[in-house]
Amino acid sequence: MNVNLAKDLVGEYHKKNHSVSDTELVKIIAQLEGVIKDIGEYLCLIPSGTFGGATYVESAVRSLSDELQNMHFELEQPLESHMSFAMPIQSAQTLPTPKESDFHPVNVEESVSTESSQVLSMPDHLIDFLKITNQRSQLQHESKDKSMATLPQVANYIEPLYNTFFCPLTKQIMDDPVTIENGLTYERKVITKWFKTFGHRDDIICPITGMKLTSKVLSTNVALKTTIEEWKERNETARIKVARTSLSLASSDNTILEAIIDLQHVCKRKYNKVKALSVGILPLLIRLLGYKDKDVSYEALELLGQLAEGDDEVKEMIANTVDVLELIELISSSHQEIRHASLLLLVELSRSQALGGKFGSASGAILMLIRVKFNHHVDTFASEKADEILKNLETFPNNIKRMAEFGFLEPLLNHLTEGSEEVQMEMTSYLGELILSNDNKTYVAEKASSSLIKMVQSGNTVLRNKAFKALVQISAHHPNGEILVEAGIVKIVAETFTRGIYEELMDMKKEAAAILANILESGVEHDSIKVTSLGHGISSDYVVYNIIHMLRNSTPGELNLNLIRILLCLTKSPESMDTIVNVVNESEASYTLIELINNPHEQLGIAAIKLLILLAPHVGNTLAERLCKTWGQPRSLIECFDETNHITEKQAVSAKFLAKLPQQNLTLNLALLNSNMVPSILRRISAIQRNGIKTSRHTTIYLEGLVGILVRFTATLYEPQILFLARTHNLTLVFTELLIKTSSDEVQRLSAIGLENLSSESINLSRPLLEKKTKSKKRFHLPNFSSSWSLETKKTPVLCPVHRGVCSPETTFCLIEAKAVERLLLCFDHVNNEVVEASMAAICTLLDDRVDVDKSVSLLSEINAIQYILNVLKEHKQEGLWQKSLWMIEKFLVTGGNKSVSDISRASLISAFHTGNDSTKQMAENILRHLNRMSTGPSSQFFK
Repeated sequence: MNVNLAKDLVGEYHKKNHSVSDTELVKIIAQLEGVIKDIGEYLCLIPSGTFGGATYVESAVRSLSDELQNMHFELEQPLESHMSFAMPIQSAQTLPTPKESDFHPVNVEESVSTESSQVLSMPDHLIDFLKITNQRSQLQHESKDKSMATLPQVANYIEPLYNTFFCPLTKQIMDDPVTIENGLTYERKVITKWFKTFGHRDDIICPITGMKLTSKVLSTNVALKTTIEEWKERNETARIKVARTSLSLASSDNTILEAIIDLQHVCKRKYNKVKALSVGILPLLIRLLGYKDKDVSYEALELLGQLAEGDDEVKEMIANTVDVLELIELISSSHQEIRHASLLLLVELSRSQALGGKFGSASGAILMLIRVKFNHHVDTFASEKADEILKNLETFPNNIKRMAEFGFLEPLLNHLTEGSEEVQMEMTSYLGELILSNDNKTYVAEKASSSLIKMVQSGNTVLRNKAFKALVQISAHHPNGEILVEAGIVKIVAETFTRGIYEELMDMKKEAAAILANILESGVEHDSIKVTSLGHGISSDYVVYNIIHMLRNSTPGELNLNLIRILLCLTKSPESMDTIVNVVNESEASYTLIELINNPHEQLGIAAIKLLILLAPHVGNTLAERLCKTWGQPRSLIECFDETNHITEKQAVSAKFLAKLPQQNLTLNLALLNSNMVPSILRRISAIQRNGIKTSRHTTIYLEGLVGILVRFTATLYEPQILFLARTHNLTLVFTELLIKTSSDEVQRLSAIGLENLSSESINLSRPLLEKKTKSKKRFHLPNFSSSWSLETKKTPVLCPVHRGVCSPETTFCLIEAKAVERLLLCFDHVNNEVVEASMAAICTLLDDRVDVDKSVSLLSEINAIQYILNVLKEHKQEGLWQKSLWMIEKFLVTGGNKSVSDISRASLISAFHTGNDSTKQMAENILRHLNRMSTGPSSQFFK
């Protein structure tokens, strides 16, 4: 093929305006026809992306096209009908008048002269008709054919165009050619409209010849119609190949745009879609989706949508070629037309089974569609189309799961409530696997609780199990508790505890127990809930016994954990607590709970210890004895007290459990002593005091447990080993320091209790100083509280005025020597009643009848203790505090004489007399009578 040679040949004849013969012109045209055919075939063979030689060929073709459009020949004689090639038509204004004798190629000059002569001879109403027809035709095709001048012309060179194809009136290629009475052929719609302009039959004339017609009969020109159809098919095939070549070359944006727009027109015929796809148009279009020119991207999307519309095979082809994420990204384009076109294409593709399944696996695809759907205020059209796409995608369960993961739950819930049993099972399974936000859990509870409960009651074991799993997650959000109770779930799950152990799958029992535990933990009122047909409540002996029985016989850790969670909730009700205590006493449940402490499932061990802590005040000695009889206990609890910086929940609850067991239980105390754990406890307390309580959220509970264990030893000081331990580690000073160096009320309360226990033994441990042979008398004096004082600095031992012997914090646990009295008095102003009461109990040991009360009162008066006591009487209304306050006041009155009278508030005493219990009233009355005897006023005024 030599394009330049053909170009030069045409140019030579053109420049010389050479007059050629028929034979010579046919020869030239034949040569050109072969050249152009070769060009077309060559271009179609060039692979996409080959730009070197392709650009050259394209340039040559365009140059040759220019030469062909400008060439002019003078014929020596008319061309015969055997010519098979003709020049392309430039516009509708130069179209020829058809000749009926045969098909002839279009001749430009002849067309112009013939048309002009015809127009001059036309009647006025025909001219008007043609103007209107041409205007409408131009309006219809102007926008469509605006950019398609070049590529169709190239195709027309390949497939010649003949005069007879054109309607004489519209100058357009005919779709339905019909022949009228005089033998001329027109477009059916146009000639029918022409005939309608005449009112009577006698007035009808031919629009071209002006000849009168006697008939409106239209005969289809079958031969011409068939020929036009065949030509259209060949021409459109050529246009598809030319467009494909243009897209492959991609030399300019305009060329690409023209090719796409021309393909849009050609592919309006369904069979042309197949042709376009067969030559590889699809990958070329997909490559243009992200093109820099937005118009190109938009038209490519339009064409893809056109190809996909109504054709599942094409949709599948596109789905297997296109990247879903690339299409999804176009949704967020700033170019609105591209956004809308991409959504319209996705609407079509989402109906395809091939592409619909890809959305679920494409990262972020469904999330983007959900965002567009709910941004209807930004782009309503886009929102509607995104919603349509999502509905189409619901045919794939995996897509529904992805929608739910991103918070769009309606599809899942709709299929769960309305789908077949198989679909319900799949949706329920998804629901159980999803991690839902609290708001979504509430939404699901409101929409799907009834359906899920029906599934639980169904005979399908697999469906029941999946429904249980879904309900576990829903019930985990506490506000859903009331919703599920109203839906009737409590009775259903409680039935799993009253059936035989093997009548239900273990997994179902585990899930049922978790649901019930979640609901009870939500705080719903459960005492009135009936769970059996016989009217048993959830906290009845029957149900509790079955739960504890199941706890003893079950092996899975999760089930046992959920059962203990249920029992922990039931302990909040006094009636339920009594039931649990009775069942534990009557069964071996305490052993079961103690054995669970060291279960590999850490949370189960923690839950068991928490339940034991609550049971300790009721069955503490039983638990302590059984703990010591259990292999590895209490050593395993003690071994939790490692000295790492991080404090775990297991360490905290273990310490608390040991502290809560009865302090007087000597068996347990000796077991703890023999473990040599006290040094470790003291080190941990010291470390916590240095570092504060922010090292772990469990630090405070842990510290309280450690202090509580130390207090245990002070309750059994009669045991020599324990007494030695208390002296060795100077527990008096330890508790004294803890009174003020802590932010925990419980630590202060426990420290005061420890000091009370230690001080109670001071009178027994304090020994009088042996008299010397000189029989000199030793003078007693009060210690100075404002100065530091130590026995080690005194050569001569000083006797304690209160305990009447030699005292020290280490050996006799004396509060006075330990400087603990003032610190205990400061706790009288505490807002926590328990701290105040424990501190008062410790001070009361200094007013016991076994000590020198006079000296003690004198000592306490010097530090204004009576004022602290009176403040307690004034500020607090608890019976225990009133009784201790009144008891101490009475001691002061008996020994303090007139000095104490002025400080005592009679108003507080009268209030205690009128509102206290019998014991308090009696004590208040005694004090008031005593004050009355010491005063001059009438006594009756105090008791009004």
